[in-house]
Amino acid sequence: MDFLWQESSGGRRGPKKALTLDAIADAAIAVADAEGLAAVSMQRVAADVGYTKMALYRYLPGKSELVAVMLERGMRTPPSLPADDWRAALALWAESLMSIFIRHPWAIEASTGTRPIGPNELGWMEAALAILPAGLTGAERMDAVAVIAGLVRSLVVQPAEAGLITAITEHAARFPAISAALADMAVQGGHDQAFHFGLARVLDGLERLITQRV
Repeated sequence: MDFLWQESSGGRRGPKKALTLDAIADAAIAVADAEGLAAVSMQRVAADVGYTKMALYRYLPGKSELVAVMLERGMRTPPSLPADDWRAALALWAESLMSIFIRHPWAIEASTGTRPIGPNELGWMEAALAILPAGLTGAERMDAVAVIAGLVRSLVVQPAEAGLITAITEHAARFPAISAALADMAVQGGHDQAFHFGLARVLDGLERLITQRV
């Protein structure tokens, strides 16, 4: 994991190298944004930055480490959160995380499973945990952040409403509950509100739990 923490630890001594991890990550991100994570390879990225594949191995052991650097670079640091309103702060945190996953859809896949984790990703978790008020245990605080992050991730990969409407048009009788909900939406509105609706309900539950204990 040292390659993810070099800047924080002061980096390595010696002459400045012509190629940097940031440049490698930016090239890999450009490929993933355009073609998906599967299109990223050491060979492809090396060609895009004008170096040989072997040159990249001086910086990274392989693709899994490259993906870790991509994620760290793509996430950057968390936004500044208001200190006087934890609900507004967590809403901003979730919205900012959503924007990252929309900008870099491959980050969903890149941030799953056992893998190296860098300071930027941990910084996002730190920011969310730090803004939660008293009244929750350590486990509950971690779970609260996990639930909000999970909501964000699940809605990024959820099928678009337009696709749902297209699929149900010819099969309305087979799925009456879906048809009724879509018909009500056509009259009452409320399209594409799953993120804000779900986030508000999670925050409502947290607020109620905290209020009961404080």
